Amino acid sequence: QVHIGESGGGLVQPGGSLRLSCAASGSIGSIYPMGWYRQAPGKQRELVAGITSRARTNYADSVKGRFTISRDNAKNTVYLQMNSLKPEDTAVYYCNLVSGPITYWGQGTQVTVSS
Repeated sequence: QVHIGESGGGLVQPGGSLRLSCAASGSIGSIYPMGWYRQAPGKQRELVAGITSRARTNYADSVKGRFTISRDNAKNTVYLQMNSLKPEDTAVYYCNLVSGPITYWGQGTQVTVSS
């Protein structure tokens, strides 16, 4: 069993920054790809950023140059540094871990960008 826990969300003004953390715990026997997704009200969940077991990264076009995903394998933790936040970044942010055919999701953390 794998548990995914996100933290670091909150309310921030436009142009501000937040750092999200995602910690994986439980029966983790290796290093797996992980990613951040987000879902805004009335919209589908979308990929924000992903990172492979070898730390290769990919980003949605809407966040390139503003967001940075990174990982600390010793802590089984993935981070999402979000800079220059915009109101359209407002959403619930979810972290996932992909282990073969199984994808584990966290409960999500709310990010609200508003003045």
